[in-house]
Amino acid sequence: MRKTLLTLAATALTTLAANAQSPMILGDNHAMLRIKQGTKYLLLPVQEKEENAHIAVTDSRNEMVRRLNVKLAVDKVDYLVPLEIADGQLLDITFHGDRRKTGAVKDYACWKEMKYSDTFDTTNREHFRPLYHHTPAYGWMNDPNGMFYKDGVWHLYYQFNPYGSQWENMTWGHSTSTDLIHWQPQPMAIEADWLGAIFSGSAVIDKQNTTGYGPGTVVAMYTSAGASQTQSIAYSTDGGKTFTKYAGNPVITANAPDFRDPKVFWHEQTKRWIVVLAVGQEVQLYSSRDMKQWHYESSFGREYGNHDGVWECPDLFPLTLSSQTSAPNSEKWVLLLNINPGGPFGGSATQYFVGQFDGHKFTCEDQPTETKWMDYGKDHYATVTFWGAPDGRTVALPWMSNWQYANQVPTMQFRSANGLPRELGITTADGETILTSRPTKEVDAVRGDRVKSLTEACEVVVDIKGNADITFSNAKGEELVMHYDQQKHTFSMDRRRSGNTGFSEAFPAVTVAPTYGNIKQLRIFIDRCSVEAFDAQGKMAMTNLVFPSEPYNTVKVKGGKAKVYQIKL
Repeated sequence: MRKTLLTLAATALTTLAANAQSPMILGDNHAMLRIKQGTKYLLLPVQEKEENAHIAVTDSRNEMVRRLNVKLAVDKVDYLVPLEIADGQLLDITFHGDRRKTGAVKDYACWKEMKYSDTFDTTNREHFRPLYHHTPAYGWMNDPNGMFYKDGVWHLYYQFNPYGSQWENMTWGHSTSTDLIHWQPQPMAIEADWLGAIFSGSAVIDKQNTTGYGPGTVVAMYTSAGASQTQSIAYSTDGGKTFTKYAGNPVITANAPDFRDPKVFWHEQTKRWIVVLAVGQEVQLYSSRDMKQWHYESSFGREYGNHDGVWECPDLFPLTLSSQTSAPNSEKWVLLLNINPGGPFGGSATQYFVGQFDGHKFTCEDQPTETKWMDYGKDHYATVTFWGAPDGRTVALPWMSNWQYANQVPTMQFRSANGLPRELGITTADGETILTSRPTKEVDAVRGDRVKSLTEACEVVVDIKGNADITFSNAKGEELVMHYDQQKHTFSMDRRRSGNTGFSEAFPAVTVAPTYGNIKQLRIFIDRCSVEAFDAQGKMAMTNLVFPSEPYNTVKVKGGKAKVYQIKL
């Protein structure tokens, strides 16, 4: 995200009103605060090492309007987060830390630093914030949700915590773009209710008014995560800006602890909506005429692929074999299935299956024991596709992190970015169908002039003649080392000496990918804290985070030749 876009979510902080008035201390772990100031926000001080405090917000009639969990500062303020307020509201706050270690509630730092304001400062304070990848203006982000394309605009919703930069308080954040590179932050789209937090899901455009909300309505389906996980819908008649929740929610329930992440699509042959859901270690398929009444169709996966963790964020879509565009049976269906843990190098990753879907059942052509990975880095997860991408394209977007350390990476104003948008396809290699993944043409469009050395935001194109070694380094002696083995048909990336790796024992790693044949050209994208490598033919992808103390500025290649291009921001 461009630096200039960060100020669009809220203007720069100008003047602060006086500190919030003294709280009412009601016990060793209980306090209340009455809102009296006529301003838009109460700025809450956060200290990430503390336990979450539970805050219930009630209105002037003492009816609850919101509940949230915030790591309120005890002795040190890491950053502030905005809570939108109204006159007469009451904050009922319960702390859960160990009072013997933290001291008396009345002495907590949060009371001294809690302030009222009409604005919230989103000016970038992080030198690791990417320049051409999507990030939230502030707070925590994980899975991409509800992505669709309409009237020239790409809509990206995402799992968002507006009250801290670690996972909690799941809502749908919202950003928009006309080119998949430069993103405009939008107001929150769907917030938690009494059915639960708003977990991952998808959105579609109801062109034929099957739901009764009008042709062209945007309909979102998401998981309501309360005492149980159920599926709900909401609709938008203003192009995805605001949503109204369906009064009959939830629309699908099940006796299953992990029942989530609905991905909806229209199946033209049967004239029905299909939703694929992650349920423990399988997926379940349901069908509907109106997205309100759903019928169970089938299940898939219990004996297929990797089962070392919980299955999440599924997607199901057709693709045509690139080498057989006019041949019969050239269309195949791809089922994306994200898993955590169980990735090839620990933690979370995206596996996929290839087969056929007849409107009722997915049949896999792969062997049950075979596992195919979409990306062989450690930082590619929760990948799903946009509804309605133009020109018949299938465009996917991943979350660029790993659950092993996502909450600990060395940023605080925000955490997590999305990987580059990728256009998906299928081809054959060694007698089997594989998923191809290339940066989209929108990424191609921001390739700028050729430059002499690496920058913090650039593309490196490496023409390879045989075995190759590629090293990115800086003056601090930090380096990222890549190796292509032509005989073994593998590509590896070693980030063990890439910079700051000490925040997690799981972070230092060497990742290795099969290349499904020879690589002639690599495209490698650097953006401050990430490196994404693609075989130019799309048969290999690898995404890894890096946190060098200063940007890499030197590239050395043995067995090939590198060209460096700046990114037009």
